[in-house]
Amino acid sequence: MVKRCKASNVDVYVDAVINHMTWVNRSGSTKYGSAKSPYDEYLYPGTYQPWDFHRCGRNGDDSIANYHDRWEVQNCNVTTCADLNTGAEYVRTRLASYLNDLLSLGVAGFRIDAAKHMHFADLQAILGRLNKGAYIFQEVIDFGYEPIKSDEYFPTGDVTEFRYSRNLARIFYNGKLSWLNSFGQDWNFIPASKAVVFVDNHDIQRGHGGGGEVITHKDPETYILATTFMLAWPYGYPQVMSSYSFQDPSQGPPNHEGGKTKPVYDNNVLQCGKEWQCEHRWEPISNMVMFRNVTSETSINNWWSNGNNQIAFGRGNKGFVAINKEDKPMNHVLQTEMPAGNYCDVISGSVKRQECTGQIVTVTSSGKVDLKVGARRAIAIHIGSRI
Repeated sequence: MVKRCKASNVDVYVDAVINHMTWVNRSGSTKYGSAKSPYDEYLYPGTYQPWDFHRCGRNGDDSIANYHDRWEVQNCNVTTCADLNTGAEYVRTRLASYLNDLLSLGVAGFRIDAAKHMHFADLQAILGRLNKGAYIFQEVIDFGYEPIKSDEYFPTGDVTEFRYSRNLARIFYNGKLSWLNSFGQDWNFIPASKAVVFVDNHDIQRGHGGGGEVITHKDPETYILATTFMLAWPYGYPQVMSSYSFQDPSQGPPNHEGGKTKPVYDNNVLQCGKEWQCEHRWEPISNMVMFRNVTSETSINNWWSNGNNQIAFGRGNKGFVAINKEDKPMNHVLQTEMPAGNYCDVISGSVKRQECTGQIVTVTSSGKVDLKVGARRAIAIHIGSRI
């Protein structure tokens, strides 16, 4: 898989769970993992022995109860998952060996799960043993009111900015898009050069791991508008989600009887839009990824809003976007820095064989556009969508 992705210029980042193992097995009988490997309470034969774990001795089951206690957060179990002693030499060596094995397969880097549950010095020691360079981003849930802070982990890589998702949802559901004109570090977010941002991820869409009211695929209209903004706005390194439908927050992926996961392709037919959601394939979102790439070296210009829920802004002379979250059309003549010509709106369609399958937007010789954006819709053009 890694080789196939690399051949298509797609890098693979592994979600590395190195802080802990599975839920502590206190059943009294041996349990088995998905690959049929046995494990018991704080015992993973051939891999970890009981002395390779923290046993914090708190709260009756060694689990975290007080997130305002730094020591407890980094030495007790996350939701009863057996917490590895990442300060121990054997554990550090074992984890580094695992990561190096993945690098040897060609992966480009790692998302470090539950990073704040490891002391930053432990993480530095483990990542310092990698055999070659890798892109690292770390899950640190920091809303500003706990002792462990995102900036402690800047030396080892980028950091997830969970405040981004929560505030974006607050604005799109209960606020005004006009507030977004300074969205980013001015909102007490971490520096843009260190932030990994997302509308939702696999945890918070289920209410887990810093979850709350966030925008998900279950509200596709708002999801497209919010993702359009994220990919057009130059703050952080954006992630695009790809989900499956669920009713229960603990529900696994679509599967056949017996538990085998259903393929996304069935008899060469893509199964998106039913059990598989595939947000990354939704035309407006996949097209906005190109918008992001085309405009990556530009800054914001020509910001406009109606003071409420209609906004527009440019990205240098490379792109322009307008978002209308109101229940009435947005009809305005606005200034851009785009070269004169006809452009394909990449939200409503795509350029195929030099023709636009969606709305055509015309930029005049003076850089003006006569925008007509439908209710709860967006328009985006970029230099690559000129026809």
